[in-house]
Amino acid sequence: MSVTTVPIRPVKKGSVLKLWVGVGALCLAAAGVAWAGTEGQLAADPATFLARNAQQNGVVTTQSGLQYKLLQQGKGAKPTMTDVVAVDYEGRLTDGTMFESTAQNGGPATFPVMGVVPGFSEAVQLMQRGTKLRIWLPPELGYGPEEKRDPRTDEVVIPANAVLQFDMTLVDFQPVPPEQLEQLKMMQMLQQSQQGQPTP
Repeated sequence: MSVTTVPIRPVKKGSVLKLWVGVGALCLAAAGVAWAGTEGQLAADPATFLARNAQQNGVVTTQSGLQYKLLQQGKGAKPTMTDVVAVDYEGRLTDGTMFESTAQNGGPATFPVMGVVPGFSEAVQLMQRGTKLRIWLPPELGYGPEEKRDPRTDEVVIPANAVLQFDMTLVDFQPVPPEQLEQLKMMQMLQQSQQGQPTP
C-alpha cells in the first residue's frame, strides 16, 4: 500500500490557536471515552498490560511470557508437538473485541500442534482433555508486527503487536499420521527460517 502526500492548504492568521485548542479538546475527549469504554483495563502498550495482568489472581506466566489461568481441570495425558488437537476457543483483543470463535464456525477447530502460533502451541501442551484455560499471548507469541485482515472486507481484525486473549477447551487429540509428520516439520522449519528463528 502506498501513501499519497496531499498538500495542506494555508491556514488563516489567528486560526492556529483555535485549531490547537480544538485538537487538545478532541484528544482529551477521545482519551476519556477510550478509558471509560475499557473500564481502565487496557494498557498503553502490551508490556504494561501483561505486567498488570500477571498480578491478577490465578494468572500464571511461563518462561516464554505466555500467561494463562486455569478455568477447568481436565484428565489424562497432554498433547505433544507431534499431535493433532481438537479445540473449542474464542479469541478476543484486550478491549474485549471478539475476532474469532469456533462456536460461530460450527464446532472445534482441528489443527496440528506444531502448525499454529507459538503461544497457542505452548498452551495446548499444558492441557488435558476437558481442560479449559484463559490465555494471553504477548505479540511475539502471536502475530507480532503482522496485522490480520478480514479477507472479505479487508478490515483489520487483529492489529499489529496485539496481545491476544483466548478462552480455550481441549476436546481431543491424537498423533499426526506418520506420512504427514515429515511434511509438517518441513513447513515449520521453512516458517522459522523466514521469520529468522532458529530451527530445532
